[in-house]
Amino acid sequence: MGMMLIGHRLSVEELAAVRADPTAVDTLLYGDLDDDEVEMPEPELDLDKSWHGIHYLLTGTAWQIGEGTGAAVLGGDEIGQDGGYGPPRLLDPDTVRAIATALDALDVETLSAHFDPDAMAAADIYPAIWTNGTDDFDYLMSHFTELRRFYHAAALNGQAVLLAIT
Repeated sequence: MGMMLIGHRLSVEELAAVRADPTAVDTLLYGDLDDDEVEMPEPELDLDKSWHGIHYLLTGTAWQIGEGTGAAVLGGDEIGQDGGYGPPRLLDPDTVRAIATALDALDVETLSAHFDPDAMAAADIYPAIWTNGTDDFDYLMSHFTELRRFYHAAALNGQAVLLAIT
């Protein structure tokens, strides 16, 4: 299955709830785990295994987090329990707007200039698939489009964002 990044947009009420009780994060991300009949909620963002490659294209690094696009994948404040790959992260509405603006300013040519399969392999960018050139870049761009759409919708609605690697 592997490590996948999911995201949820949070309403003002949901943001207040997770700030008041961080255990609410698990219910928002995974549903009621004690109820066998309740299905896991569908994430509003699913970057599959592309998350680390996209982060690399946005930052030029494996793990450094910066402002704007540098916070889009791995940014935010840790909140809730560690689900095995680190705790979920919360980005407030102001940060979401800044990320959305920065993502909207990027184009395919800029990201293509950052795509270097050899450097990505050397930096141990997950998953270790960076040998197919154009196919790998297309995989990243299809998910980058989803990331941009997700942040644009959250910013437009004044929402916070909750991210988790599962």
